[in-house]
Amino acid sequence: MNDPEIRALLYPLLLGGVHIDELPTGTTRADVVHITEHFMHGYEVKGDGDTLQRVANQLRCYGEVYDFVTFVITEKYLAKLLPLLPEWVGIQVASAEGLRLHRAAGYNATVERAPIAKLLLLEEVKQFLMARGLVGVSTLRGKEISQFLRTTQLVPLASLAQYVRERLMARLPERLLMRAERKAERERLPPRRKKARPKAKKKVAKKRPERVPRSAASASIE
Repeated sequence: MNDPEIRALLYPLLLGGVHIDELPTGTTRADVVHITEHFMHGYEVKGDGDTLQRVANQLRCYGEVYDFVTFVITEKYLAKLLPLLPEWVGIQVASAEGLRLHRAAGYNATVERAPIAKLLLLEEVKQFLMARGLVGVSTLRGKEISQFLRTTQLVPLASLAQYVRERLMARLPERLLMRAERKAERERLPPRRKKARPKAKKKVAKKRPERVPRSAASASIE
């Protein structure tokens, strides 16, 4: 099974809230993120044509921001993936018959403030901090905001996580509208013509001057 086929099986199971495809998360992108008022659940899809090379980085990035994490895979990867995943990470196995729950996702207790804040725009994070009465944050750069969130005890993780969920859910209609506009624009444009490769110039062999036999040369001089 490929990625689109697996997603088609997954979407109907995401009840309540919204789901967002390809959400930038740390140094990677989460295939599908289910967001409700109470939690964020990140899903990583592995079709038959995928590899497991990025699993370690995906786990690290997802573990910093999502309340629940589930890998949705084909039977091909089950034995190889099990030793790589912590027990709290869920596993669903996709086949032609549908999705089979191999292991339910447990609550993730490793979410951190700075990484979860990076799911939003910098200005959104600043607005949240200023609304809490924190002075001077409007002039801070992204790295400074992240450093502040890593060390401060003035910002409860629960409050920040709730704000992130609310903003991402509110932003979805705008994302869908922009996506529709980009699609419509692509359809209006004429199809791109493939550039014709310039024909290779044939090398014309230079004719060497014919050598005049010495006997003929001497005869003409005489």
